[in-house]
Amino acid sequence: MPSQTPTMHESDLLLVIDPQLDFCATGRLAVADGDAVMPLINQLALRFEHIVLTQDWHPAGHSSFASTHLGRQPFETIQAVYGPQTLWPDHCIQGSPGAQFHPDLDIPHVELILRKGFRPAIDSYSAFTENDKTTPTGLAGYLHERGFKRIFLAGLAYDYCVRFSAVDAVRSGFEVFVFEDACRSVGLGSSVADTQREFAEMGIIRLTTAEMA
Repeated sequence: MPSQTPTMHESDLLLVIDPQLDFCATGRLAVADGDAVMPLINQLALRFEHIVLTQDWHPAGHSSFASTHLGRQPFETIQAVYGPQTLWPDHCIQGSPGAQFHPDLDIPHVELILRKGFRPAIDSYSAFTENDKTTPTGLAGYLHERGFKRIFLAGLAYDYCVRFSAVDAVRSGFEVFVFEDACRSVGLGSSVADTQREFAEMGIIRLTTAEMA
């Protein structure tokens, strides 16, 4: 079991998930208090030499949008060809203001921006694998090639894209930590409790930003 307060190493990377306007206060898929994570992410970024951002990047009419399915409403679940799929309000459409990073985000030394969710017929919560659980984004190979061993996550939303990214990072062979206070949740049904349970099962360590001070 790794230490709850890890010592920083050269092989550590901060993975910031979807710090975009559509997931914040005035966004199309606003996560409660989503704006509040930006200062915390900026503080964390000062401690990490290596940082990757993800950016939700959907085409208009994406299959995960409720508006694409006649008679369906946001937050309903349908059965896609790859399994259950939550339907969302239209959000993070390519080139739209809501798809842009939050203006308070201040990380000039980001090394990579990974865009996900751009395939029209499949959603992509995870930074590592599409929602079919088989199509890779290429991030795991990139990180292994560069010699990273431990992945620290923050961003939006804790119980969806952060959760799926953290779990897939473990499956890709990394040691994984999540800064809980630098995340916010959607909170559909038991999604937060399910996230906590899965993190415990997978050995994902939950931290606060204060523990890295």
